[in-house]
This record gives sequence, structure tokens and C-alpha cells, in this order.
Amino acid sequence: MSKGLQGFGMMIDKLKKDPKKIVFTEGTDARILEASSRLLSGNFLTPVLVGNPVEVEKAAEEYGYNIRGAQIVDPEHFDRMDEMVEMFCELRKSKGVTPEEAKKTLSKGNYFGTMLVKMGVADALLGGATYSTADTVRPALQLIKTKPGHKIVTSCFIMVREKGIGEAEVLAMGDCAINIKPDEDELVEIGVEAADCAKIFGVDPKVAFLSYSTLGSGKGEDVDKVRNAAAKAKALRPDLLIEGEIQFDAAVSPHVAKTKCPDSPVAGHANVFIFPDINAGNIGYKIAQRLGGFDAYGPILLGLNAPINDLSRGCNGQEVYSMAIITAALA
Repeated sequence: MSKGLQGFGMMIDKLKKDPKKIVFTEGTDARILEASSRLLSGNFLTPVLVGNPVEVEKAAEEYGYNIRGAQIVDPEHFDRMDEMVEMFCELRKSKGVTPEEAKKTLSKGNYFGTMLVKMGVADALLGGATYSTADTVRPALQLIKTKPGHKIVTSCFIMVREKGIGEAEVLAMGDCAINIKPDEDELVEIGVEAADCAKIFGVDPKVAFLSYSTLGSGKGEDVDKVRNAAAKAKALRPDLLIEGEIQFDAAVSPHVAKTKCPDSPVAGHANVFIFPDINAGNIGYKIAQRLGGFDAYGPILLGLNAPINDLSRGCNGQEVYSMAIITAALA
């Protein structure tokens, strides 16, 4: 089994020992139903499908998926709605939200599903098959909120490329989806969260804070930001191998690393890449995906009090299945 797939095996084994419930906010979507059917057959993760039970079951029948064993929860007939409305108003009291406004907001699957996690009905949530990233992240920030000591929610992509029978290259890249122009302290959070996420997939993280400069070869505010972030990350997490600022070629090529930073334990062998902003990150992971032949899993949201993840609206059933496992394993 490849190293990347071993990561999934480890997560499935973890879930078999401690099964979780995961909310899908779009219960009638064919891709969600396909993934739910596969998850139920594995008997390690229970899907909680948001929607009208009649409509969800009709869709499953039409698409040919067996979802027996899934929980279907209808916002219009939820037996704990009064409790949910009260909790929602308390969480949003700074905004002066009224019960009537709360009920209207909670009729939307993304907010209703997020509150199911907040109330402990489910352990995790996966949305975005039809919602935008913002529509998945916004309820999470408002209701689940960030973990103590975290200022931001960040994200990473796990990139997997098969190298041969039983072998795969596994990388982590962040932040490619959430923080548009992070400052140096935000880059520190991005870096350590991505490194810890990589460990879940069996990666021994070697973290490269990327720049157009390698250890002083270039000048400018952007270089200073990345250099300072790398230094702060090293001080915060001395258990991690971190280098920066460093150019991509020096980060991945042992030959180039010998010339540009010969004494670095990371240079030439980096497997966790921290980009200076979302432009570089989004472009970088998509180049790896489209030209480099990597499969991209993510964005995996990091830094929240409970696992909430976002799907691409162009996802397929296999991607939903994989992201469900990743999301639940973070619980």
C-alpha cells in the first residue's frame, strides 16, 4: 500500500475503534449519497444527511445508492429546534440576533449542519458540494470558532502522487484557500498547522517557508515577512524541522540545495510548503495537480474547535468519500 493510502488506512483504523458521525449539508446531492453509501458499507462513519427525509430517500433511490443506516435530519422538523435557536441567539448575541432571525438562518443547511456539530449531534461537517467556500467557512467561524491560542482558520492541501506499486509521494501545501495575504504571525499558524496535518498522513514534516529569496539572497518586505515567520515558527515549535525564507528549487532539489543552503536539514527534502500568500498557494497547488500529476485532497480547514471542511463544487463522489474520512479523523 502506498504511503499516501497508508494515511487513509490509519485514519480508517482510528475511526473503526472510535466511530464518528459526520454532517453532510447537501443531503440530496448524488455525490454526497454515493459517498454516504460507501461509508455505511465500511461501518466506521455514520453520515448525517441534512434535508427532507422523503426527498433524500427518493434521490438515493433514483441514483441507486443504499443509505440504510444514515441519519436524515430535517431543519423543518428537528425536535431540538427550540434549543438550537436559543443556543444560536446566545452565540450571536453580540449581533443582536432575534429568535425569528435565528430560525430563518437555521433553515439553511450550512448553518443548521454547523449547529448540529456545535450541539454534539455530530462530530464533524463536510459541505460545499453546492455551497461556496465562504458559505461553509462563515458559519464555522461564527459558531464553532477557533481553538484557544489560534487567531485564524487556515487550510492545507494534501498532495499525493503515485510513484509505483506500493509507493507514493505525499506533500502538504498551505495556505492555498483561506487567508489572502497573511502577516508573519498568521504564517506561523499556517506553517505549524500544516505540519501537524501532514503527520496524520504519515509524513515526517520538513517545512519550507517559500519566497523568491533563499536565506538573504533577495531583499524586500515580502522576504522579511517570510524570514521572520520561519524564525518565529522555529522558536514556537523546536520539534519541527523548518527552513525559510527559501526558494522552491532549493526546497526540493538536493543539487540546488548544496549550492544555496548546504547546511539545511530541510533544503532539498522539503515536503510541507508554506506559501507567502493565497495567490502563490492557489497557483502552486494547482500546478502540482494539473502538471505534476498529484491528487489534491482539500482544502482541509485547520484551527477550528471542531472539524469543518469544504468541498470543491466540482468534486466527485470519490473526493467526497476521501474528504469525509479526513474530516472525521480530525475529530
